[in-house]
Formats: sequence, C-alpha cells, structure tokens
Amino acid sequence: MSKLQAPERTRIALDAMGGDYSPEEIVKGGVAAAQDDGMEIVLVGPEDIVRAELGKYGSTNSRISIVHASEVVAMHERPVVAVKEKRDSSIVVGIELLKNAEVGAFVSAGNTGAVMTAACLALGRKKGIGRPALGAVFPFPAGPLLCLDLGANSDCKATSLVQFAHMGSIYMEKVFGLENPRIGLLSSGEEDTKGSQMVQKAHKMLRKAKVNFIGNVEGRDIARGIADVIVTDGFTGNVLLKLGEGIGEMLLDSLRAAVAENPALKEASDLLEPTFQSVIRTLDYREYGGALLFGVNDNVIVAHGRSDADAIKNAIMAAKLAAEQGVAGAMEG
Repeated sequence: MSKLQAPERTRIALDAMGGDYSPEEIVKGGVAAAQDDGMEIVLVGPEDIVRAELGKYGSTNSRISIVHASEVVAMHERPVVAVKEKRDSSIVVGIELLKNAEVGAFVSAGNTGAVMTAACLALGRKKGIGRPALGAVFPFPAGPLLCLDLGANSDCKATSLVQFAHMGSIYMEKVFGLENPRIGLLSSGEEDTKGSQMVQKAHKMLRKAKVNFIGNVEGRDIARGIADVIVTDGFTGNVLLKLGEGIGEMLLDSLRAAVAENPALKEASDLLEPTFQSVIRTLDYREYGGALLFGVNDNVIVAHGRSDADAIKNAIMAAKLAAEQGVAGAMEG
C-alpha cells in the first residue's frame, strides 16, 4: 500500500516523553485520541514508565501499543548532539517508525530542534528546500491563515523565506483548495523599503518568484484576511505565536474579572461565555494542537512544549488529517 493512501486505521507515533507535562498529559492525550475508531496510537518511550502511566486508565485499549525507547532528549540539550548520541531516544525511535512506514505520522511536544534534526537526517528534505519550517493554520473569521515559520529557524536567509512561500502556497492550494493563494511577507510596514535587510531582500525575491505575492503585511493585518499565507523567520513567528496566546488568555481573564465586579452582568456573562470561548479559541495553542514540519519527506507534527492532554489529542488529530490527506506527497509541488 502506498504511504499516501489512508489505511483503514491510521497509526500515529506519539513521543510519550516529550513536553513539560510528560508522560502524564501525553499519555492521557494519546488515550483520548485512541477513542476514535479510525485511530491507532503508538506510544514511544521507556516501556516501564509508559506502561505504568497507561495502567491508570484501566484495561488497555487494543488501539494503543508501546514501542520501547530507553533514552529521552531534554529540552535544554543541543539538538544535533542529542540526536547523534541518543539513538534510542523517543524522538529518534519515533522518527524511525515513520521512516519505515510503520506509522503515518509522528507527534512530539519535545525538543523542537531535535525533532527537526532527526526528521532531516532520517526522512530527508524536499528537493530544493534548504531549511524546513514549522507552519500552522489558524481558523480566523476571515478565513484560514497559514503562518510559517513558527520556530524552526531563528535565523533565516531571504532565500529561506522564498522557499517557505512556495511550500505555503502549495499547501493551501492542494489541502485547502485555494486557487492561487495570496502570500504576505511579515514586516514593520507595507512599503518595500520597510523591515530588516533580510526582509527587504526577500521582498525583492518574492516579487520575481512564481507565487501570488501581495507584498508586506503588518502584524495588525494578520487576522484580517488580507493574505492566505504569512511568511516570516522562526524567531519572529514564534514570538508572534506566543504573543497571540498571551493576549487570548489575558482577554478572557479580563472579561471574567469585569463581570465579577459587576453582578448585573452575571446573567449575560453566562449566556455569552460560549461565544467568548469560541473567539479566544482561535488563539489557543491547545486547539490547533501543533505545527506541521514543512519541507521534510513525511508527516511530522511538533506540539507546544506546554501541551496538556487536550492539546496532545488535537495534535494527534492534526497528524491523522495530514496522514490521510497525503500532505507530505502534496508538498512535492
């Protein structure tokens, strides 16, 4: 069976030891995802630890299995060194399962650099791609928006931003069905001369690239539906992502505090709470679960380091969608 065809039941490898709340929240999220009849979860990590955690949920679900990995890559470790020295880590073993077509996707909330390094070494990069990028689609009211890079590359060259634009355009066209997706370059102003030297150089290159480049986009315009794809360097993208998360949490807390100070608003608040939650959910990392690693030859999802069980479940569902839709194959262009 071709790896691009969706099997009767999609197998997803999950790094049980990745993230701030592993293995408790990771395993809990995997158990929740395994309730989906079309899902099979492979937990990767030290078998005794993972099995003990899994035992908290009673009888073992037949759609959950464990693959032993004796080592763990910590968040602070240098990615290249850790991947080369810890060949039996949950990250490396999980990526190898993907390489050998034993699973349809790999999910980890662990060391992002290590996941990217392991994926590049074992799976290889797409032709013409120098550096992979992390990208996620946000369901803004004006329409879905893909933003990349969200943290894979803190330092980027202008050529990398052009490659991100090409990958983003292909993804939104083939996966979301958008014809000729609009590409925006995140900058400090709309004018061609605004932004860092790298951004200005990327702007000139994107003008000549075979994508629908609409020019610079400022931060205030991101959620307004001006573009379908926003490209930026990983440092800026990651700051933007975490700023959005913080603003969402702050807004919800502020609304609740304002209501608590005014008893007359209590009844209205109860009625509007679902609406508040729906709006804030757009910025909640737990909802989109994780970011797809664009530019490697298979489906790798990097979840937020602070992921709880709900975030992990959603990351697994995103991985399932990527595997079933053959996203890795679609990115061939």
